[in-house]
Amino acid sequence: MQVSIRELKAHLSRYLAQARQGTTLEITSHRRVVARVTGIPESSTPALGEMIARGAAEWDGRKPLGAHIALSRRGESVSRIVLGDRG
Repeated sequence: MQVSIRELKAHLSRYLAQARQGTTLEITSHRRVVARVTGIPESSTPALGEMIARGAAEWDGRKPLGAHIALSRRGESVSRIVLGDRG
């Protein structure tokens, strides 16, 4: 959800409540995104919550992307493909 700085300042508590519920806020200035605000999820692992609180880790509330991907060693290596494209 995009919110202008002026709107955020005018209704800060409402937007912070939405962030606590899992909504990611994109803060805009002159229609350009300048920051993102996400709530810190309740965690059953206190150490993880502490890492998120101090900025050592972050979580956007969604499942991690790519967790189901398994890489294989078949085919040509990426480095060889890149070298071939460079000609």
